Amino acid sequence: MNPFETRALPAEKTLMTFGELRPTPYPKREVDPYTRCRVILMNGTEYEQVWFTHQFSRNCTDAETRRVLALLRRSEQEQQKLLCHLKPADETMLEHTIGYEQLAVDLTAHLAARVEDDYVKKALDFALLEDFDHLYRYADYLEMEGGCHAEELVGRYTEIMPGRPTVAHYRHPFDTVRRPIDAACAAPFTRLTVGIITAAEQQTMNYYMNVCAAYPTDFGRGLYQEIGMVEEDHVTHYGSLLDSNLSWYENLVMHQYTEAYLYYSCLQTETYEPFFRIWEKLYEQEVSHLHLAADLLKRKEGKDAAKVVGGTAFPAPLRLESNVAYVRDVLGRSVQVTGCKEDYTCVNSLEKDADFFRYQAMTLPNLCDVHSHTVIEEYIRRHGCDYRFETASNPIFALRDRTVDNTAVGRVIGAEDACEL
Repeated sequence: MNPFETRALPAEKTLMTFGELRPTPYPKREVDPYTRCRVILMNGTEYEQVWFTHQFSRNCTDAETRRVLALLRRSEQEQQKLLCHLKPADETMLEHTIGYEQLAVDLTAHLAARVEDDYVKKALDFALLEDFDHLYRYADYLEMEGGCHAEELVGRYTEIMPGRPTVAHYRHPFDTVRRPIDAACAAPFTRLTVGIITAAEQQTMNYYMNVCAAYPTDFGRGLYQEIGMVEEDHVTHYGSLLDSNLSWYENLVMHQYTEAYLYYSCLQTETYEPFFRIWEKLYEQEVSHLHLAADLLKRKEGKDAAKVVGGTAFPAPLRLESNVAYVRDVLGRSVQVTGCKEDYTCVNSLEKDADFFRYQAMTLPNLCDVHSHTVIEEYIRRHGCDYRFETASNPIFALRDRTVDNTAVGRVIGAEDACEL
């Protein structure tokens, strides 16, 4: 599929009526879990685009460009509002959160398995283990609060067990910044990958920023607050991979191409028939947006949009699917890895005065204040062991004991030998 050769709607034709913005939501107990994940992914992609065009407009003096951005943004806002209404009203905050974390796990694993750039793959594998652990902690809290088993919500596609423990995710800000890719020589899918994962993680961060104080229990408020701070790390981690040499106009094209690719992927992989027409309509709108952005780039900077995205035809569709074996492999060999400036290292290799240990000492003087840890302890106190959905024993021996929450792996020297990325 080449979106540059697809007939594009006139830009104003992408605007919708209020009736079109209120589609019928998915049935939460009947729909495939990855339909929920697609809705979350595209919501985050639209959010990224809306805020990018706001920032572009605020840093632009060209009146025509600002008017075009306003038109694009209005259409993108409508798309985002439509996507929000695909979530059913009876889906609780915690149930919805399970969808966020399942998306984080399986999207990250899919991208890591496909991306050609080794440095980007390392970044994905590194954060994958952290989102995997977040899913486990929310799942235990969900079962403790309402007796709902998250394995049913994830369709048994995604395992639920400890990854790199959340308490080990709190690193010095200096250790969260990565080196940017060079889009001039990066493969097209690499360019797409860094934009997709940044938007997805940013959506999770924004979601937690808004709901962390709204949860009705102290345990819930603390859990969302802590994991929300990790998502800030992840957005810095992934966002710093983006090519910082692109102009505003080139970035606009890259954003629109990414959105068009993702809607195309949704259309090609959706299993819930009522959503086929929705993805098709939104794809058609994004093709219009892409053509408008490409025209701006050509007229304002004399550049070819195809060179920005690295080609014309889309790569193979992004596919959300089970990645149990991939996640287990990454967990088994890199649970003890942490960030170290723009690279990664084994905790076992760090000096005692390393930024990681200093930051841990500053922020975690008392583990009793860490709700991501105490929520598991409370679950174990009530039930005798934690809640998991495993296809086999955890690949990390130290994480197999279900009667205690391990707080050493990933943050204490010698806690586990698995250490490569």
